[in-house]
Amino acid sequence: MKVVRNFILIILGLTALIKPSVGQISTDQLSGKINTVTTAVPFLTIAPDSRSGGMGDVGVALSPDANSMHWNPAKYAFAPNDMGLSISYTPWLRKLIPDINLAYLSGYKRIDKQQVIGLSLLYFSLGNITFTDVVGNTTNTFNPNEFAVDAAYARSFSDKFSGSLAFRFIYSNLTGGYYVGGIESHPGMAFSSDVSVYYRNNELRLRDYDATFAFGANISNIGSKISYTSSSDKDFIPINLRLGTAFTVDFDDYNSLTAAFDVNKLLVPTPPLYYRDSVDINNNPVIQAGYDPNVSVAVGMFHSFYDAPDGFSEELREITYSVGMEYWYAKQFAIRGGFFYEDGTKGNRKFFTVGIGLRLNVFGLDFAYLVPVNNQNSPLANTLRFSLLFDFAGLNSKK
Repeated sequence: MKVVRNFILIILGLTALIKPSVGQISTDQLSGKINTVTTAVPFLTIAPDSRSGGMGDVGVALSPDANSMHWNPAKYAFAPNDMGLSISYTPWLRKLIPDINLAYLSGYKRIDKQQVIGLSLLYFSLGNITFTDVVGNTTNTFNPNEFAVDAAYARSFSDKFSGSLAFRFIYSNLTGGYYVGGIESHPGMAFSSDVSVYYRNNELRLRDYDATFAFGANISNIGSKISYTSSSDKDFIPINLRLGTAFTVDFDDYNSLTAAFDVNKLLVPTPPLYYRDSVDINNNPVIQAGYDPNVSVAVGMFHSFYDAPDGFSEELREITYSVGMEYWYAKQFAIRGGFFYEDGTKGNRKFFTVGIGLRLNVFGLDFAYLVPVNNQNSPLANTLRFSLLFDFAGLNSKK
């Protein structure tokens, strides 16, 4: 187990510390071959709560709740209560290491009818790492960890439309100050922001039934690059564009059904194709197809729509898709299901999700389970999420 842990730590360190080498991407990796887009601090893209986790990781246009910070903070403007709080926990990659986990605390407070503030803390622990010397003697232990602290302001501009700005501080300590590849490391830090909008029309009719249509958009993690040494190039954080819709039909006072659909695209440079064994006068690899990834954040976001070495077809392969369903009975018990799809050349994550939800007078419980479909030894197997939500309006009514 120590060998696996140290291997993962080395991979994480090398990804952040070492520049791309000549021939990083070969000609065999074009036209449908593997060319994965990678960033630092990928924990920011993991679905932290169990409601969306049970619906294939959809969430940008779902009805608002305490976990809206991750998906679309603009939804807070239409939150049903004056205050809400949620605590979530996800044991992550249990097929690899048993002590990697993701914890999430989020909540909101209404200022007035139009304005709401939201706060959240996302904490990612990568388990304990054992360091040894050249002869195998233990020299130290370390717990790599990362976290992000968020604050958001949401405002409704009408009874159907709202917007939000969110700000985020990111801290990533993967190496504990140890030397990686002969280079002294330090924790990485970055600042970012989210810009999001939300539209909801709950005055629709589908034949004889009340219906609600919602649309959401969120550009998240627009911010500074991150570095783990003073000498290495800085890496992009996962700037992401998320678009989605949700459609709900209320069949009667007891039964309702929601269908939701999300698309995501990372707004960071795609790794280019380099000539093999060819460097310029500065000893840098020569690009054969694509664009130089060492650009500013603004340029990288703009390039992300057309910089793939294989052209527009590869850009389309970089989009991930999520679809989910949610059935509620008497607004107290929910059954959920969904599917997440990522192209095989861009990470190959494909999984079904199932989940249940329970709402009582004061608190609620959500559970979600992930079932990978691309291979039997997927590191995502046996991934279980659960969330605990507190309804302060229900607490006041009970009193």
